[in-house]
Amino acid sequence: MKITEYASLDGLGLADLVRRREITPRGLAQTALTAIEAIDPEVRAVVEIYRDSIDSLDEGRLGDGPYRGVPFLIKDVTPHFGGRKLEYGSRLCQGLTVEKDSFFAHLVKASGLNPIGRSSTPEFSMALCAETLLYGNTSNPWKPGYSTSGSSGGAAAAVAAGMVPIAHGSDMGGSIRGPAAWCGTVGLFPSRGRVSSGPEVSEGGNGMSQSFVLTRSMRDTAAMLDCLGKPQPGDPFVIQRPPEPFAAYMQIRPKPLRIAWSAKPLMQAPVDPEIAQAVEAVAKTLADMGHVVTEAAPPIDLPMLDRACTEVWYFRFDKYLDELGREAGRKVGPDTLERMTLKFYRLAKERSAEKYFGALEDFNRARREIGRFFAGHDVWLSPTCAQVAKPFGTFGMNLDIAPEEFLAHEERPCQFMVAYNVTGQPALSLPLAMHSSGLPIGVQLGARHSEEHLLIQLGAALEEAMPWRQRIPPLHVSRRDAHVPPGERLVGPS
Repeated sequence: MKITEYASLDGLGLADLVRRREITPRGLAQTALTAIEAIDPEVRAVVEIYRDSIDSLDEGRLGDGPYRGVPFLIKDVTPHFGGRKLEYGSRLCQGLTVEKDSFFAHLVKASGLNPIGRSSTPEFSMALCAETLLYGNTSNPWKPGYSTSGSSGGAAAAVAAGMVPIAHGSDMGGSIRGPAAWCGTVGLFPSRGRVSSGPEVSEGGNGMSQSFVLTRSMRDTAAMLDCLGKPQPGDPFVIQRPPEPFAAYMQIRPKPLRIAWSAKPLMQAPVDPEIAQAVEAVAKTLADMGHVVTEAAPPIDLPMLDRACTEVWYFRFDKYLDELGREAGRKVGPDTLERMTLKFYRLAKERSAEKYFGALEDFNRARREIGRFFAGHDVWLSPTCAQVAKPFGTFGMNLDIAPEEFLAHEERPCQFMVAYNVTGQPALSLPLAMHSSGLPIGVQLGARHSEEHLLIQLGAALEEAMPWRQRIPPLHVSRRDAHVPPGERLVGPS
């Protein structure tokens, strides 16, 4: 199987080849390895290969779900897979191994996906890049030497470059949607509670974080939500599901929706004019589809949210790093943490329970105010990121600035994302335009809590009206064509 063919198919397309016995899961895994070896030396998105999932793959242990045999990458953060290394992109945790599967890992395996490796992330998933002292810099496939955004930067780069069709991502402040926007993939942040964080964690990031995937197609995003959005024993709450499976909404066009749109900045930081134009063009397309489209935006107090996020994100962060260090046999210090991480470790020591609970009250007020806006609008359309990708070194945990300056520095490109982490509402980034610089532009759609099906319907309609699959980045496996070893491609039933 040529990697050109491999990279042209999404996850369901590859699974169909396995189901029709045109290729074995082992053959597919070997093709993925060939693809990674062909392009990853330039992209550097993969930090570990699981050889036991490729050459010595026990196909009988694969799940029977719709993605049986499809190669998959795990992000180097929790929730993780038992027996595998989990390093958080940090020298502090180098060599650390997870003891048992998370619920997320169980669901991934049940879907049939075959995890073949681990993808890069900034140290402790705290920056708009995938650049670390431990593993080096992951490049945006669209422009060598440019950031992928973060923190699921390795996942987005691997999917965009054709290494795998689907990869694990997680999002506590835009970490799925930002990389999707900058690398030109599809990135859904699911509703709070849709994907289980158990069993070791009640809710990721105090309810702000959700794990999911990055894909190339809306149908993979919808089908994966069916696979991963399943309540697990002991989950703190179970949220409403739509009447039909999420995948069914790919074929169901919604009734006319009330869609608000805005590309005006939410802070003293500009929105790139080409990004604003792209959002307006999508608004026009949605109006042409028959939706009621008006220019409006929810009341988002970003300075307040930034203050509250600081109290919530870094409350006991120092204790967390100390514990990880003990597990790994290392101590927190300049030899084990990058400079900004060490500064946030020290900042965490100044956080108090009083400020933490006060921040949760601020979150509640923000949810109520934004919720009132969505009571009158079904969807809000905005930029995903206010700017396109920036060169290496612009972001990262080894900068040397004050923590407050660092947070403001990161907020400027991602100002449209964090509100959804606070409210728990779903948001979808789609690669609907290209910038004159040759970099992708992501456009974001947000809906009310538990209404991912509306985003899937709109995403499917926009994928048809404004297709992106024909766009191939300069760093892509199809530009490094090769073959897997003979003998794994099947001609017919065996």
